Amino acid sequence: MSAKLPIELRPLSREHVVSFCRLVVALAEFEKLPPPDEVAQMRLVEDALGPKPRIEVWLAFAGDDPTPCGYMILVETYSSFLALPTLYLEDLFVLPERRKAGVGGALLKKAVCLAHERGCGRMEWTALDWNVNAQQVYEQRLGAKRMSEWLLYRMNREDMMRYLSAQTAGIDTVGNSISE
Repeated sequence: MSAKLPIELRPLSREHVVSFCRLVVALAEFEKLPPPDEVAQMRLVEDALGPKPRIEVWLAFAGDDPTPCGYMILVETYSSFLALPTLYLEDLFVLPERRKAGVGGALLKKAVCLAHERGCGRMEWTALDWNVNAQQVYEQRLGAKRMSEWLLYRMNREDMMRYLSAQTAGIDTVGNSISE
């Protein structure tokens, strides 16, 4: 268990892009997923720090360590029914040696504060089904509710290309002709 240290949260800066990319790779390893390659890491940095940012990145620093030990990525979406923005938490990760030191809680609190300050009608995120520790934190400590009536669907780039190619050819993705 890590000792409690003072935690500082800062937006990503150019100074810390290498550390940020290392944290993203560490999250991929934790989730047993392929990590972003060098080109994808460059896109991450551009999407965070470029002229038209697509993501908002916050880094967590514990104690006097100049290297970040955690991060979160936020994206604003919109609820048409509420007619209010939604703050979506894409990633939240803390290095194993800094878990149980309040870093994850500080990042979550920052996200909730930002959502509230920005007038968001809600804040949303997903958790892997096997990550029971995260689920317990979200449900028991935060009071977040698991959405059982909404199912997450996803298309990757290959799926999108297959769909668009089929549409261009006049067939749906299961081989049926599309009639006009």
